[in-house]
Amino acid sequence: MECEGLHNTYGLSDYESSSVPRWCKGCGDMSILSTVQRILRDDQTDPEKIVCVSGIGCSSRFPHYLRTFGFHSIHGRALPIATGIALQRPDLHVLVMSGDGDCFSIGGGHWLHAMRYNTNLTVCVFDNEIYALTKNQASPTSPEGTKSNTTPRGSYLKALNPLSVMMGITNISFLAQTATWLPSHMEQTIYRAWHHKGTGFVRILQYCPAYTGSLYGKGGKDYPLYFLQNPEGIAIDPAFSRMGETVVHDHRDIHAAQRVALSDKPAPIGLIYHDPSVPTYDEIRRQRADKIDRPTYLKRLEKLLDKYTI
Repeated sequence: MECEGLHNTYGLSDYESSSVPRWCKGCGDMSILSTVQRILRDDQTDPEKIVCVSGIGCSSRFPHYLRTFGFHSIHGRALPIATGIALQRPDLHVLVMSGDGDCFSIGGGHWLHAMRYNTNLTVCVFDNEIYALTKNQASPTSPEGTKSNTTPRGSYLKALNPLSVMMGITNISFLAQTATWLPSHMEQTIYRAWHHKGTGFVRILQYCPAYTGSLYGKGGKDYPLYFLQNPEGIAIDPAFSRMGETVVHDHRDIHAAQRVALSDKPAPIGLIYHDPSVPTYDEIRRQRADKIDRPTYLKRLEKLLDKYTI
């Protein structure tokens, strides 16, 4: 209990549950978990004011490992549940953890409209380009030719580019991409999304040590990347020059962001688009609600209900 005049100081242990993470050795999910816990600790966010929502997949174990409120939902449905929580309880910080299959496939319809509604959410999608929890099945972002249990001869289609899809959605306000093998960059990126007003969407590239490690090379060294640089963007470590070129990018320019989003391989790393002026759905809804003549509408509702008898 917090008494008036006193301030609770939260440590990492205040965000760590008693559950032992059940991820494979070398999985980047552990890095994401520790990153999120550090951000919450550094921000001194009250654990009782945080809700972590997930769907189904390796990423979706996340709520079990955070000592906050959590909702482990069904496959593909994390975003509508999180949206409902955010609209009903604007005092809460809502964090959504999903994967490439959970978000871009079975949750595809919800994904598009969650971005369009621009509710106050922080969304992190762990993209390892495979359905790993169901043991090596091709996902929407699996590269063409990926051999898996569902595509033994190799996947026929080119991979979905989620960045280009999102940059075609009206009302998008924050889009960034990072990777688990760039821990400092990943922490900065999630931090920026966490403090964004609206839907802060972060796609996190990662390799699955069980099924897609060969696509990336050790530590992601074989994954083709380039880095987006801007004084107001996310800082680029000079050491990144060994992994790809650095280009100047204006994340406030939607047309520049759309061009960047079209470049799939090499993959852009950094803040792709940010427009804090885009209104949230909650703001739009409340503006309209404030203009309603409530007494008149209440009388209409009572008249409608008077038609029924018990």
